[in-house]
Amino acid sequence: MQPVSDRAASAIKDIFGRDKALIGMVHCPPLPGAPRYRGESRERILDACLRDAERLIEGGLDGLIVENHGDVPFSKPEDIGPETAAFMAVIADRIRQTVDVPMGINVLANAPVPALAAAAASGAEFIRVNQWANAYVANEGFMEGRAAEALRYRAQLRAERIRVFTDAHVKHGAHAIVADRSIPELTRDLAFFDSDAIIATGQRTGHSASEDEIREIGDATHLPLLVGSGVTEDNVAAILGLTDGVIVASSLKEGGVWWNPVDPARVARFVSRAGAAR
Repeated sequence: MQPVSDRAASAIKDIFGRDKALIGMVHCPPLPGAPRYRGESRERILDACLRDAERLIEGGLDGLIVENHGDVPFSKPEDIGPETAAFMAVIADRIRQTVDVPMGINVLANAPVPALAAAAASGAEFIRVNQWANAYVANEGFMEGRAAEALRYRAQLRAERIRVFTDAHVKHGAHAIVADRSIPELTRDLAFFDSDAIIATGQRTGHSASEDEIREIGDATHLPLLVGSGVTEDNVAAILGLTDGVIVASSLKEGGVWWNPVDPARVARFVSRAGAAR
């Protein structure tokens, strides 16, 4: 495979200090400005995020991603107000003061510039971006890759230390626009546009990529590979055998439902099942 980027393949080891990382999601409740926000106080929002963060880290996970998952329906990047980045920066900073672990920021939908702003303000080590290169049709409409805009903004902030984790063949969308190009080619585009790690997902929240797709994406890049959807205590060992880490959310919540609080018993079982594979 001819290289398409000189990016180092060490983002996971550099950030988490280990070869295979378990990363938990902190799903923020609806934030001010979002349709489902009902005037809850800042402290109530912070308490919910801190509760989940503490349960995930106390259970043995290596790091966290803070995400505005409660802001459904999500806005397109150009329609996201500054209040979202501001609240996420405060939440991430408060979590860091409490558990002090490696942290990422994901601003939905597909908004790396607000994510970089929040990461720079809070000291987060990386951001997650769902559509970094190319384009697709999402729930929110037409979504374009934001790499050029985001990397120029990162340079303006002098924040090159913030790594970028990017989804390949992102969930919740149709890829007919680029259907004449293979998944390996689309994955290589992410590396060409200076991604630091690649994330394989399924078709929707809670749905895992198949092992065949994980291998197909992994074989197309020298960058670290994670699975970012549908990881459970039943499949985590097998997935870690193919990847450099996992991003886990719904399966660690009460009842396996993303909007519920994190369940410490589920976290403990998950970490135990992942142990042998690490």
